[in-house]
Amino acid sequence: MTRVVVVGDLMTDTVARAAYPLAKGSDTPAAVTTHGGGSGANVAAWLAVEGIDVAFVGRRGSDIAGRNRDMELMGYGVDARLVMDGERPTGTCVVMVTHKGDRTMLSDPGANGALLPEDIERCKDLFTQGTHLHLSGYALINEGSRKAAIHTLDLARKAQMSVSVDGGSSSPLKRMGAEPFLEWTQGARLLVVNAKEAEILTGRDNPEQAAKVLTAWYPQVVITTGEDGALWYTNGRPEPVTVGAEPIDKIIDGTGAGDAFVAGFLPPWLDGKQPADALTAGCRLGAQAMKHLGARPTLDVVDNQIN
Repeated sequence: MTRVVVVGDLMTDTVARAAYPLAKGSDTPAAVTTHGGGSGANVAAWLAVEGIDVAFVGRRGSDIAGRNRDMELMGYGVDARLVMDGERPTGTCVVMVTHKGDRTMLSDPGANGALLPEDIERCKDLFTQGTHLHLSGYALINEGSRKAAIHTLDLARKAQMSVSVDGGSSSPLKRMGAEPFLEWTQGARLLVVNAKEAEILTGRDNPEQAAKVLTAWYPQVVITTGEDGALWYTNGRPEPVTVGAEPIDKIIDGTGAGDAFVAGFLPPWLDGKQPADALTAGCRLGAQAMKHLGARPTLDVVDNQIN
């Protein structure tokens, strides 16, 4: 199996899941829990649980939260290459989940915003031909880590690695603008975005049309479409390949579902399997992520993999 190097964000997620509709200006009963998070770190954790040889490069604070996140990644089986920041805390995200499963996030990038090109250079041994790079879009969206993200892409190209990139999140992507993102990531072999991110990058609210536009920059494009599943498109095909989402009786928490999808899609895609098979694997893992609180695999899933 192809080794995967993930570069991106590491966070501590504080998830508050409301039991009832939010009472604005008052109290709403909620289950409040703390989990490891960060889009890039999530992808790495799910890949490790899927049995993939994976390394994660990122930055954490020198606080207890950073130590815990570091140990968690190693517990999943990730080769965690985390630079310790003595000034900034580990990134934190407050995730508010409604009683229907919808989520809103308030993010403080913390140490993620200080990821430097030098940090990537320290892990240069990971950048070898035959290895795949997945870059979290958050690393580009965050101005503080942008130079490191661009340097990461440069190193991967020089090493002739295959590269995939995700869109991060729609709101900060919109604030940054489509043109810079497309310019910085042009040359990546695969782009994975959701429908909202695809619309921001292309101005097309139809995912199939957006996918066709995006192939001007990327040889292959995957767009997740929520309850409709996901689609894959490459130039030269009359129509995209589409796969429906796995049915879920009840969504507990959608946090990290997109990251799990990426981790499910990449291994079969890298192994040269049919796009429909890779999409199905992505939808399966994405559905699994929505069945529990938090963005990472649960401990019992990890235990089952080990046993």
